[in-house]
Amino acid sequence: MTNTILLVEDEEALSSYLIPELQFEDYQVLLARDGVEALSLYDNNRGNLDLIILDWMLPKLDGLEVLRRIRKGDDIPIIMMTARGYVGDKVAGLDSGADDYITKPFEIEELLARIRVILRHQHHRPKVTNLYTVEDLTLNAKSRQVTRGNHLIQLTQREYELLLILIKHTGETLTRNELLDSVWGVDFEGQPNVVDVYIRYLRNKIDRKYPKQLIHTVRGIGYVLSGNYQE
Repeated sequence: MTNTILLVEDEEALSSYLIPELQFEDYQVLLARDGVEALSLYDNNRGNLDLIILDWMLPKLDGLEVLRRIRKGDDIPIIMMTARGYVGDKVAGLDSGADDYITKPFEIEELLARIRVILRHQHHRPKVTNLYTVEDLTLNAKSRQVTRGNHLIQLTQREYELLLILIKHTGETLTRNELLDSVWGVDFEGQPNVVDVYIRYLRNKIDRKYPKQLIHTVRGIGYVLSGNYQE
């Protein structure tokens, strides 16, 4: 079976070299030249992608931010590729969810070997669910569709990401800072109460019209999504 790779690289000379090499090894390759295009191609092909090769320095949206956004809802293997050789950068990439890291310049044989190892490990990994359910609330992480009962609920990107974090940790109280770092990023410089604002938005869409409330405030700590929570 042919594996599909999303290559995210803005240097035309490098992408023009890598694509035929990868195709020669029987990989299907999609190319994105900036961070925004990368997320668009990822969203449109997420069910068919097997691996992402992601450059760090990209126009519009850097590779680390692309990595963080993808990792909020997917464990697809990602290899970070960059000219940066600083240990701190490698740690940042790996801590943000990269599976591997390769520094330019590199030999194609090394990249191909890393791809083979990751895909081999991926084949043996337990399948991660894309479907989350709490009471009559369902979130499909593959289609990004949210329903409660028989009603489709339209969420903004931030609302969806916040709900995804809460539903992944059903029954677990998450602090405001944990939610802020997960959804807005550790470098967010806005007001911390943005979490409370978006929780209110979510409650208006998820809970307001239904007799059973699922999003609960844990006083002095944060929030929990649960069908059985009692204060």
